[in-house]
Amino acid sequence: MNIGQAAKQTGLPAKTIRYYEDIGLVKAPRHDNGYRYYAEHQLQQLGFVARARNLGFSVDECRSLLGLHASTSRSSAEVKAILKKHLDKVDRKLRELQAMRESLVKLEQACPGDQDPDCPILGSLAGSKE
Repeated sequence: MNIGQAAKQTGLPAKTIRYYEDIGLVKAPRHDNGYRYYAEHQLQQLGFVARARNLGFSVDECRSLLGLHASTSRSSAEVKAILKKHLDKVDRKLRELQAMRESLVKLEQACPGDQDPDCPILGSLAGSKE
């Protein structure tokens, strides 16, 4: 199947599929005319990567996971270690986002939102007590 059909089947944009091929994440053979040809194996890999990327795994993590998926000598401990590291990053980001939210709520509560030009939000962003 061609790249357009592969894109439709996997839900990935053709540009993304080309990128994955350019960086060696997925390899698609080419016909004599130079067009890429995606067989079932490549479609499965693309689907795998799409699902992993939707869970926030980096391209490098996807590369590692694809390698482990293809390996008959893998251990589930290796896979779990990658997931655990990623989960730790997600948890850290959630804490950062929660702290950001709390700061924004405080700024919102400090501003009366009236016709007065004094605005505690702008003052805080400017580093002063406006």
